Amino acid sequence: MKLHEILNQIYPLSQEAAQKILRYSSEIQLSKGHTLLEADKNEISIYFIKKGMVRAFAPKEEKDITFWFGKEGDPIVSMKSYVANLPGYECVELLEDCELYEIQNKDLQLLFLEDIQIANWGRKFAERLLVQTEERLISKLFKSAKERYLELLEENPDFVQRIQLGYIASYLGITQVSLSRIRAEIK
Repeated sequence: MKLHEILNQIYPLSQEAAQKILRYSSEIQLSKGHTLLEADKNEISIYFIKKGMVRAFAPKEEKDITFWFGKEGDPIVSMKSYVANLPGYECVELLEDCELYEIQNKDLQLLFLEDIQIANWGRKFAERLLVQTEERLISKLFKSAKERYLELLEENPDFVQRIQLGYIASYLGITQVSLSRIRAEIK
């Protein structure tokens, strides 16, 4: 996906406003397994996925807890760093070789001050991420693992081919054995 298409999915921008953001962005390519964001580190950039798949997780001594997957068109951001300029709590690992667009937070913050349309885009960006986080929380609290798995399959059928089942089990909050049982039930 092209960056202007990704930006416009969040909030439509004029060509002029989109060009301002594009001037501050760069394309990067990173290999599968790379850790893009690190817990307890103040992240200075946000990213948008042009091509590839990533997972966000909270590192734990016994086992990491996966809480989000991103694919083409999705933003990658440590909201704590983006909003409060503080170290984040999550790690983001590339599950595939990725092509990403990178924009530094400081540049985006300057653009918010210069252009009301870009500032509105930034508000919509944050609102969209807040709603997604709220939906994940409510799903985890009120739906069974089977319901969450079926929802994942419905919304992102390609995830099962692109993501290790252990990561999907962690995302669902269950063991890999339990996930295997659920998968056997629905076949």
